[in-house]
Amino acid sequence: MSKTHHYEVSVTWTGNTGAGTSSYRAFERAHEVEVEGKPLIPGSSDPAFRGDPARWNPEELLVASLSQCHMLWFLHLCAMEKVVVTSYVDKPYGTMAETPDGGGRFEEVVLRPRVGLADSEKADQVGRLHGRAHELCFIANSVNFPVRHEPVVE
Repeated sequence: MSKTHHYEVSVTWTGNTGAGTSSYRAFERAHEVEVEGKPLIPGSSDPAFRGDPARWNPEELLVASLSQCHMLWFLHLCAMEKVVVTSYVDKPYGTMAETPDGGGRFEEVVLRPRVGLADSEKADQVGRLHGRAHELCFIANSVNFPVRHEPVVE
């Protein structure tokens, strides 16, 4: 029997500078993402779209979500198979292309995790476990563009 999970957040636009959306340049893209009991995430659009570079944009959050989901599955699988991970740092990147109609879409996201292991003899299992983590990642299974991973064992 499958389970259904629900996620509810609040996204509040805070960028009304007094004129609302009377013109494209009349408003800020500032907003806040929050969930009760958790720290607020200050958001904006990408600076290329008149956003605040000091705030998170949706594209960064999507790339971060893919990385987090993959990492959490990978760590779970390693624990199940007695592969002791001592460090994990990912520096993922995403590529988005604008379309002629003013929209855009992600072309791909590449995860680049660097994994430290307690036992270097377990390094041969890392690639397989990353592959399985990719298969299980809820977020990667929900997007319509490729998500690749290029793991490195340290």
